[in-house]
Amino acid sequence: MKITQVEAFALRYQTEKSAEEHTDSYYLPPEGWRSIYSRHHETMVVRITTSEGIVGYGEGQSPVSPRTSKTIVEDLCRPILMDKDPFDVEFLWQRMFTAMRERGHYTGFFIDALAGCDIALWDIIGKATGKPVHKVLGGRYRDRIPLYAGVGGSTPEAAATQAAKHVSQGYGGLKIHTTHGRAEILEIVAAVREQVGPKIKLMVDLHTQYSVPEATLLGRGLEELDVVWLESPTAPEDIPGQAALAQALDMSVAIGEWTRTRYELREVFERRACDITMPDIARTGLTEGKRIASLADTYNIPVTPHIGGGGILSIAATVQFSATIPNFLIMEHSPEAYESKGQITTRKPIIEEGAFVIDDVPGLGIVIDTEALEAFAIGD
Repeated sequence: MKITQVEAFALRYQTEKSAEEHTDSYYLPPEGWRSIYSRHHETMVVRITTSEGIVGYGEGQSPVSPRTSKTIVEDLCRPILMDKDPFDVEFLWQRMFTAMRERGHYTGFFIDALAGCDIALWDIIGKATGKPVHKVLGGRYRDRIPLYAGVGGSTPEAAATQAAKHVSQGYGGLKIHTTHGRAEILEIVAAVREQVGPKIKLMVDLHTQYSVPEATLLGRGLEELDVVWLESPTAPEDIPGQAALAQALDMSVAIGEWTRTRYELREVFERRACDITMPDIARTGLTEGKRIASLADTYNIPVTPHIGGGGILSIAATVQFSATIPNFLIMEHSPEAYESKGQITTRKPIIEEGAFVIDDVPGLGIVIDTEALEAFAIGD
């Protein structure tokens, strides 16, 4: 069996959480947020076809500028993959990874594109063997993947209302996204804690907005509210600062969504700069995601996979990944966006009582609606 076709699709479509109040495709949110966002859901999908007619799909997370990842797949990854055996997936990962390393391209958009190809190869392997991806990745540790839901809201009342809704849907954990000041965050978290009670796990994501001293003060206040982890508190490149913060707090510090390879995380783990790591499978791919989890396990660091702006293929791949690692903790999920992200599928992962159910459907376990996929694709 050989690879005969490699295609990439830059997708853009509305979801229930799309920012319709913005007129430009890309925008900066109000003060306090530093990352640029799209007012649509955007991502990049890879489709690989084999000589036996087996088609595999993958996703390289591209919440902004998906055409960048698409071009990388078409210009750099496709020549490497054509006429190769998809079962040589680890060799192909290494060949793609080293193709631009000498030029300094060993993270960012380039690895996002690689991740989409890697996931598609594993989808092919599963379909070719008639087995779900978690089986060909080494087998499953669990039958259910517990989820936590995201909570927004600019006021304590709004956050508490959304939190109550998610708890009623069966979610046992909630992550509060915020860039407010320390007093406002503590007020919001206190309102959510009062609303949901002591048994629900609470987490707080600062989106890298705080300095180490600010995050330390906030973290001590959040410990009083029994918050499980403080996520992405400081600048990603400040590993010494993250290590100092992790050592200063009793609560866990969770980082890693911006990393794409074990090489980036080696120093983080060695310096104990995090207590929990958060690989994003649509940025790492399944091959490297497994390696990251294995490296984390040698340091007794649990894994809670990041999803963020990932689409339905990102979710499906992460479900398969989460079943296969011993140090899995809990998986991120956005209930509001899930149905909308599934517009390109006729079958997607099943949720029951706040958890994805692991089944034996071959490959990634989803069915892509090719007409919808092509309808949502944007041109060059």
